[in-house]
Amino acid sequence: MLELAWPWLLAILPLPFIAVRLLPRACGLMSTALHLPHLGVALPQQADVSPVPRLRRVLALFAWALLALAAARPQWLGTPEDVPRSGRDLLLAVDCSGSMSIEDMQLGGQPAPRFAAIQAIGADFIQRRAGDRVGLILFGTRAYLLVPLTFDLKTVGKQLADATIGLAGRETAIGDAVGLAVKRLRDRPQQQRVMVLLTDGVNTSGELDPVKAIDLATANHVRIYTIGIGADAMRVNSLFGSRVINPSADLDEKMLGEMAAKTGGHYFRARNSEELADVYRTIDKLEPAADAKQSLRPVDELYWLPLAGALAAGAFAFLLPVWRVRLLRRAVST
Repeated sequence: MLELAWPWLLAILPLPFIAVRLLPRACGLMSTALHLPHLGVALPQQADVSPVPRLRRVLALFAWALLALAAARPQWLGTPEDVPRSGRDLLLAVDCSGSMSIEDMQLGGQPAPRFAAIQAIGADFIQRRAGDRVGLILFGTRAYLLVPLTFDLKTVGKQLADATIGLAGRETAIGDAVGLAVKRLRDRPQQQRVMVLLTDGVNTSGELDPVKAIDLATANHVRIYTIGIGADAMRVNSLFGSRVINPSADLDEKMLGEMAAKTGGHYFRARNSEELADVYRTIDKLEPAADAKQSLRPVDELYWLPLAGALAAGAFAFLLPVWRVRLLRRAVST
């Protein structure tokens, strides 16, 4: 739809006519003959029947009208589009240490590593966060920011899908992951700082102690939702036959629970893929995504079209006398 941003500026359209009526005419500028010094001739003004002066006045008025239209800023308003509102700043910190390769989860009825379950179910969680800025941290021996906070959820999901076990090392630096998340979130609005931490072990590496990391997150008002992933029982085969072990024996639930409680979050236990999906849905309820129903109409500025037309009309009016002189030269020479 075509619209004028400042339609009141069209009030300047009659200014040339007002000026003609109110301002005194210039004296001494009229001549009784048309002098052509380059041709050595002078034509009486009565013989001048050329429509050039009248055409120049029409072009001048046309250029003025186009300038007034350009000043009014014509715009083309497009169809309203839904855009996400700015919601929370959520950092997803995923453990990719060596223990995440333990196949005690199920995907499609088949045994799957813990990290594969996080990738499959986490991708759906990420796509549901429309309106939030989501980032991705991978941590093992060190913690790395794989994707900074962004509204591009597709990129975050793809980077999580492309990640591999051991990419950040084989050990577990939980404290460093929390410290890195706090560093990235502390400049964001206080009520929007959220971190989701997924791990299956205990802190065994890194520079920052988890206790100090908890204090750092608390001081910077970062809410942390911790998820301990891994089954409580798993049957394995050995030289002495089949036996049942606890593959999550090293999971530091006490530390994860304390981290969540002190920062205002929650600790969840995900023993299988179904529980992990339930955890994500619970976090969605505790930290609902922003309302994505805000609409925006794209605006294309079109003022340059009448402005270009005015410049073209002015140039044409300026060049008319030159063309007229050339035509007269040809007429006299013949």
